[in-house]
Amino acid sequence: MGGQPPRALTLDSGALIAVEQGRRRVEVAIRNALQKGAAVLVPAAALAQVWRGSPRQARLAQMLAARGVQVVPLDGLQARLVGVLCGHQKHDDIVDASVAVVARQSRSLVLTSDPEHLRKLDPALPIEKV
Repeated sequence: MGGQPPRALTLDSGALIAVEQGRRRVEVAIRNALQKGAAVLVPAAALAQVWRGSPRQARLAQMLAARGVQVVPLDGLQARLVGVLCGHQKHDDIVDASVAVVARQSRSLVLTSDPEHLRKLDPALPIEKV
């Protein structure tokens, strides 16, 4: 991605699972983003897809509580944008679409376990596989 570095890092469900599992590569990417003053964004739909409230999710809970990490709500406007994107791209996964919308709005790099789905929604998104 030429020019400016991403202003934020957006995590999809796969990246949240990677945090939960303690995968070092994802932890380092998040830490580096936060140290550079970039926001780490978690679309609410992605969080809902993985959150179970289990003690095994302590790493994820700790990351979510870190300064600079923001859960982006799926409010009325966001829901409409997600729905329009799904309609235009003939894609039925609202979680993927919410990740794409958040990333597009924030001009962020997306950490994902499934780059193909996100590229179908928005081929211009900067994506890094976890």
